[in-house]
Amino acid sequence: MAKVFLLLGGNLGNKKMIFNQAVALLEASVGQIVQQSSIYETEPWGFESDDLFWNQVVVLETNLEAKTVLEKTQQIEHSLGRVRHAEQYSSRLIDLDILLYDQLEMQSSTLEIPHPRMGERRFVLAPLAEIAPGFIHPVFKKTVDQLLSECPDQLAVKKLEA
Repeated sequence: MAKVFLLLGGNLGNKKMIFNQAVALLEASVGQIVQQSSIYETEPWGFESDDLFWNQVVVLETNLEAKTVLEKTQQIEHSLGRVRHAEQYSSRLIDLDILLYDQLEMQSSTLEIPHPRMGERRFVLAPLAEIAPGFIHPVFKKTVDQLLSECPDQLAVKKLEA
């Protein structure tokens, strides 16, 4: 069984309902969720929007290979109404990003693991540090807590109350 860390993000629609549906679909098609961070409200990264994002990290145990996990997460995004735009960064209903897959290092035209920009993004590192502070990044050889303390991103990241 592989341990996969996924980031859920979105800033449009009924975020609570969409996140709940995404979690249910992940469990139905990818694997068992064994940990979930709190949900964090975050400022948009890389573009301007009046709509704040919600972000959450979930950890799944799966028998699926990394590329199959990517296919499944993209199917879930599509089923929940995600529309991909030409711009790299834009508002969206849901985004499911593979952050880590065990200690796998992988680069292909469609998938990079670990996620190549996770160390630059507080909205990724804050929820990840909540549930896996001592996890050692396979490339940087630093703990998630260390990456968070060194993160250059200063955008607001606020834990929402349950």
